[in-house]
Amino acid sequence: MIKHFRTFNQAIVFIMALFLVSCSGGNQKKQPAAASPVQISANTVAVNDESQKLLKYLEETGDYVNGRNFPSLIKASAVNKELGSNIHIIDLRDPKAFAKGHIKGAVNVEFSKIPDYFTNVIKPFGYSKIVMVCYAGQIASYTTSLLRLMGYGNVYALRWGMSGWNKDFAKDSWLAAVSDKFENQLELTENQKAPLSDFPLMNTGKTTGEEIMAARFKSVFAEGYADAFTSAEKVFEQPKNFYTINYERKDKYDAGHIPGAVRYKPNGTLGIVSEMESIPSGKEVDVYCGTGHNSGFVTAYLRLFGYNAKTLMYGNNAFMHKTMVEKKEKLSWLPFTEAEIDNLSYVKN
Repeated sequence: MIKHFRTFNQAIVFIMALFLVSCSGGNQKKQPAAASPVQISANTVAVNDESQKLLKYLEETGDYVNGRNFPSLIKASAVNKELGSNIHIIDLRDPKAFAKGHIKGAVNVEFSKIPDYFTNVIKPFGYSKIVMVCYAGQIASYTTSLLRLMGYGNVYALRWGMSGWNKDFAKDSWLAAVSDKFENQLELTENQKAPLSDFPLMNTGKTTGEEIMAARFKSVFAEGYADAFTSAEKVFEQPKNFYTINYERKDKYDAGHIPGAVRYKPNGTLGIVSEMESIPSGKEVDVYCGTGHNSGFVTAYLRLFGYNAKTLMYGNNAFMHKTMVEKKEKLSWLPFTEAEIDNLSYVKN
């Protein structure tokens, strides 16, 4: 009798234990694990607390900058095919430029008001695509990068901006910007990266990666975009004043680059501690690529972390266009020509 009673008690205890385990992991929300610190190898220096938390947060929320959708660009022809469908077009140009001509259905939104527009005016995930539009594509790229990092995975930048939509817009933008002006000043020497140093101090005062991201997102938009861009003239005039990043393949870098430029590998730089610590936090950092689109995405990421980064407008097209045309097939250059213009219809108001 006692034996059976003990067996019965053991069975009751076992069933209760199972019940408690099932209750703790059933309908209740799983508590997120404490964020582990960013791995610091022997080849890095200590990373400040806020930068560590932001790095970890961006990695855990998809590591966009090292994914296959980076950078998120879309051609004018693809956008034109989807007009009238569940697509939303946001034009970042000034109101006068917008009134002179814009894509049908587009809305004109000031850059600094984008966070509020996404939070309080529209339901972003109700659209299949949200397309950011500007003059030449670089501002839209910069904006799209910030929005993607914030988690808006359906946002794209219109390649070439309105210049790729119709020649009426290209004549004062891309067609006027392409140049061979500094081709004879290109350098062939490979330059070394700067000594490692800590990330910039963001000083948001926030305690979690999510909070730091939200604070920096709002701050970067509040700053406007004017300070996030530079010109070929400025960089070539005093190249030693800047830390210039060439964000291209090695064969393109080896074919000729801005004096002093250091090559950083696409999909092998952003979010990688040892690489980012070689970017000086106390110096102006000028980033360039072939067109200024990819570098726009990179610049947004760096400015999010507090770097004084700027995109070289129009990229290589602004100083070695002739060489890009001549070696287009060999090096897969993307020079802007009238062939890139779709001459699509637009509206005025």
